Amino acid sequence: MENVLAILLAGGTGERLFPLTKDTAKPAVPFGGAYRIIDFTLSNCINSDVRRILILTQYKSLDLIRHVRDGWNILSSELGEYIEVLPPMKRVSASEEWYLGTADAVFQNHNSIEVEGPMETLIVSGDHIYKMNYREMLDWHHMQNADITIATIQVRPEEAERFGVTEIDENYRVVGFEEKPKHGHPKRSPFDSEMVSVSMGIYLFDTAVLLQALHEDAQDSGSSHDFGKDVIPRNLGRRRVIAYDFRDMNAKQVRYWRDVGTLDSYYEANMDLVSVVPEFNLYDQRWPIRTRVTQQPPAKFVFAQEGRRMGVAVDSIVSSGVIVSGGRVVHSVLSPGVRVNSYCEVEYSILMPGSEVGRYSRVRRAIINTGVKLPDSSTIGFDLEADRAKGHHVTEGGIVVVA
Repeated sequence: MENVLAILLAGGTGERLFPLTKDTAKPAVPFGGAYRIIDFTLSNCINSDVRRILILTQYKSLDLIRHVRDGWNILSSELGEYIEVLPPMKRVSASEEWYLGTADAVFQNHNSIEVEGPMETLIVSGDHIYKMNYREMLDWHHMQNADITIATIQVRPEEAERFGVTEIDENYRVVGFEEKPKHGHPKRSPFDSEMVSVSMGIYLFDTAVLLQALHEDAQDSGSSHDFGKDVIPRNLGRRRVIAYDFRDMNAKQVRYWRDVGTLDSYYEANMDLVSVVPEFNLYDQRWPIRTRVTQQPPAKFVFAQEGRRMGVAVDSIVSSGVIVSGGRVVHSVLSPGVRVNSYCEVEYSILMPGSEVGRYSRVRRAIINTGVKLPDSSTIGFDLEADRAKGHHVTEGGIVVVA
């Protein structure tokens, strides 16, 4: 894997996660209490022995840069290992724009790729939740003598309209690509004839092929400069493009890969973690998820006055630094430094780092954003029209986001 360079795309605006992305980039949004979204892709890289990683940022990246600096300084520069954040620098003289798309982001940093001289370049997104061994994808890439390998995951045909569907021949070569088909007859997968193989947005290129493809795309004025929409389709007939069938290191019956790109999908993915048997396993030490560990005291639960006030949390994730002071928490995610005060009831909610729930408050099916202090006697999630009138964001699924 020392011949592989990973480029992690972390520059999206995250508009569908607003207001959680009001002040930070989507990959830096907290997830599962102690983590940030980007931690899952970075952990996949480290667990796969990919030790040369460039992170391309763009929007509101300060929080993300600090998280990577403070939490991921774990590699040895003496061995040529690094995780490097590259903000937009407009190094391409002909470009007066910021990154126009995923392919343009990599193109504007092609000098960094050329200097490193990797045999293969891995393109991954910084805002997906999954566990994957990129070494296995590289082995498949070599076995199939591929120029480009696309990671695909099997979904049911009725779900295909949400994804980019790959048409794959009997030799696993990608011969067609259809973005979010609505006709109801997507091409079936050679890996399982009952399923459909869709792109995960993970690409492994022979580096020379990647650089040539990027330069060609940059010269195309009609391109949207996106890997999935432009670069990959343009090269299907010209290069040997192979599909890799995702093998889930999560070791569950259902393959787990989530794009937590909307508030509702983000909420549902967090709620899965507090299930008795969650689909995504945070506790498997064979494939650990790493993050920045801040200096926080242990979580504390105070007051045990049965019938009056009790500090208790059940079916919940409780992070370090949390104080549940005489309040009741059920099926919720409490991030580091959260405070739940006396006589509160918090149910089916996500409390972001440093947030606080005032006394006598009731919170249900809500996301309380980082640093928000709910006043005493607040009521959130019981009357959605009242929540909207207060200026809170309410999702299509009825989740209230207090920002």
